[in-house]
Amino acid sequence: MPDARPDLERLRSLIDECSNWDRWGPDDQVGTLNHVTAEAVAGAAALVRDGVSISMALDLGPSGPQQGGFRVNPVNLMRETGADHVGGVQRLPPDWGPTGGLGVGDDVVILPHQAATQWDGLGHVFWEGRMWNGKPAARVGAHGATYAGIEQWRHQFVMRGVLVDVAAHHGVAALEPGYPIGVDDLEATLEAQGCDVGTGDALIVRTGMLEERRGDWGDYAGGPAPGLSVDTLPWIHERRLAAVASDTWGLEVRPSELGGAFPFHVVAIPHMGLALGEIWDVAAVAGYCHRSGRFEFLLVAPVLPVVGAAGSAVNPLAVF
Repeated sequence: MPDARPDLERLRSLIDECSNWDRWGPDDQVGTLNHVTAEAVAGAAALVRDGVSISMALDLGPSGPQQGGFRVNPVNLMRETGADHVGGVQRLPPDWGPTGGLGVGDDVVILPHQAATQWDGLGHVFWEGRMWNGKPAARVGAHGATYAGIEQWRHQFVMRGVLVDVAAHHGVAALEPGYPIGVDDLEATLEAQGCDVGTGDALIVRTGMLEERRGDWGDYAGGPAPGLSVDTLPWIHERRLAAVASDTWGLEVRPSELGGAFPFHVVAIPHMGLALGEIWDVAAVAGYCHRSGRFEFLLVAPVLPVVGAAGSAVNPLAVF
């Protein structure tokens, strides 16, 4: 078990090496999504040949991985129901017609934005009083972020996605909790798959953990997990990736080999401006990739433009 105290010298070295502060100007609010150019989007669209789209989202409901406390699973509450309509107790505006004619269903959802399949926004993580691009962390207040809220990404997330099936490359159903996925793992898996990643791409990592825990989640949310090593951060930075996502709760290896809580996030979000996706259900996409021999696809994964939000539920689609 790593020491609970982070290796601050190594952490600060990674911050200095990978920082994108002011790279796109002092007022930038989208971070590494700047790497996704119009030409990159057109190139990603050209990958669509089979007309097949596959979701990588978990259902938003009570059977999700959250265990309460820090986060809860989504709850859907019905305001108007078909039972009310049939029972003659639904009261709609008079100009909508006679009771018993038109009926409606209407609902409200209680949704922690990061309860299930999600994007972490640029207002999600702070370090030493600062958020993305060096702005004061206090810009994220009780009523949301006044800088780099998730709504700033409303036009983003149409790009080339590349699945990196590290579990399959290792010949296992799922990587062991605590396994740090390093640069060698990523490069060897990409080479075996016959593909690569570069500027403006989304790297999507399969560990197999979500499939292994589905329906019996245990400590999936917050416990030990395989995930990306902090040593992959310079590699991600050099390749100018736009986003990284995985099938685990926190994307990075837990416990971290660097010590401390979420050092990968500390470098990636407030300093790199990197979009991170978590709890992505990549099983069906992985199956299609292996059957077709194609591990690249058009990724369409827009956020919910909730003003000032620090994250967003998402239904990411891989389109082949």
